[in-house]
Amino acid sequence: MKKTLAALALSAATCLPAAWAADADQVQVIAPYARAVPPTAPASAAFMTLRNRGDHATALIAADSDVAEITELHTHAHENGMMMMRPVARIPVPAKGETQLKPGGYHIMLIRLKHPLKPGDKVHLTLRFADGSTKAVTAPVRPINGMSHMHHGNMHHAH
Repeated sequence: MKKTLAALALSAATCLPAAWAADADQVQVIAPYARAVPPTAPASAAFMTLRNRGDHATALIAADSDVAEITELHTHAHENGMMMMRPVARIPVPAKGETQLKPGGYHIMLIRLKHPLKPGDKVHLTLRFADGSTKAVTAPVRPINGMSHMHHGNMHHAH
């Protein structure tokens, strides 16, 4: 009986790490980048794909950045025929699925930039997931061409 209990306890202990893996360890960040902006621009945005390899859904619930005084999670919504940016409390990432953070959709807003973002710069982000775990991400800054309709200067920002 003792051998059986010991075997069960050992079996349970070896299964725990996979069952209790941190969300940050299960989410793969693919192709992160931040948008280059003119020197006078007060804000920019970061984009990426979040791929969840885990068996349970999670969510990105916050982000921090070294280049902005305020870092917020946002999405776009059509309201009264206009595209509006809105802060969101969370960006869902389904189990065995992915969520794209892209222009016109979910994104990470970098507000009150500490310095202009130029192509070739790097933005260091810390992503916080629903379970409290974090993941450090480095996003290269790159120009976004042909996106004038999405330029934040032409967008209505609603808080």
